Amino acid sequence: MNAPLTSVTPALPLATLLPLAVALLAGAVVPFQAGSNAALGRALGHPLWATVASLLVSLLVVLPVLIGMRAGAPDLGAAIRGPWWLWIGGIAGVAYITAALVLTPRLGAANFIVCVVAGQVVASLFIDHFGLMGLAAKPANLTRVAGVALIVAGMLVVQWGTHAASASAVGAKAIGS
Repeated sequence: MNAPLTSVTPALPLATLLPLAVALLAGAVVPFQAGSNAALGRALGHPLWATVASLLVSLLVVLPVLIGMRAGAPDLGAAIRGPWWLWIGGIAGVAYITAALVLTPRLGAANFIVCVVAGQVVASLFIDHFGLMGLAAKPANLTRVAGVALIVAGMLVVQWGTHAASASAVGAKAIGS
């Protein structure tokens, strides 16, 4: 007789599923951020004004949350004495927001975000493998590299599919003229 089939993947506990759901929701709002910032850049007359406005709105939202949580004052001395890379988050934020509001209208939300996700996953694998940014090292094994390769391949498929759809639409429009 055959042995009973057992699950290869263990069930995920609720303590794992909840953070995954929150991360999924956080990711789902990013295309809306890109689209709204792009429209804001057009309304304000320059993409960088939209970057400033977006960061200002972020500040105005987070300050009341900090006050409501009764968070203590930040220890700026410890941050200043810390490694140089503690401060690149702000630079990365400006780069991302500006790229999103300039490129989303050109590429479309899906094309832009799929490139962002692929870039994030490739960089994250590198960060994990070498234990950068104060994180514990998690070596890049064959399975993790294959997963990242599939994400990059998916990005290429989305780009190719969009290009093919655009070419078909242009051809159909030319024939209908």
